[in-house]
Amino acid sequence: MKIRLNWPTGIVLAMISFMIFILSFVYKSIAVDQYQHELVSEDYYRDELHYQEEINKLNNSKTLEEDIQLSNVEKGIIVKFPEEIAANEISGLIHFQRLSNMKLDFSEEILLEGHEQLIPEEKLVSGKWSIRIEWNHGKEAYLYKTSWFY
Repeated sequence: MKIRLNWPTGIVLAMISFMIFILSFVYKSIAVDQYQHELVSEDYYRDELHYQEEINKLNNSKTLEEDIQLSNVEKGIIVKFPEEIAANEISGLIHFQRLSNMKLDFSEEILLEGHEQLIPEEKLVSGKWSIRIEWNHGKEAYLYKTSWFY
C-alpha cells in the first residue's frame, strides 16, 4: 500500500511534528532537573512589604562620603568599608547570591580587620555574583547592593 503525500497530508504531518516539538520543551522545563527554575527569593511577598525599609537603608548609604569598595585578590574578594566610620562599631551580614544556582548562595557575618574583610576563594566560584551588604553603625542601618564578577 502506497501512502500518497499530497498537501493536506503534509499540513497534518507538519502540525503533528510542531506539537511534538513544543510538548518536548514543556516536558523538559517541568520534569527534567537539569533545567531548574528557582525563585530569587522564597518569600518575595514578604520582601515586597519591607521594600521601603530597603530604600531608606540605600539612602543612608548615599549620605556617606565614600562607599563600600570591592576588589578581587588571589585569596578571594576584599570588602572595604568606609574609613569615616569606626570599624569596631560596624556589624551586619554580607550575602552572596549566585543567580544561576541557589546552592552556591551563602552569607558571612561582618568581622573586620581594620576596615576590610576577606571573603575566601573556597566559598566562591568564578562568574557573576549578586552581593548585598546589610550593615549597621549605631542606630543607622545601611545597605549596599551590586553585581560582581569573580
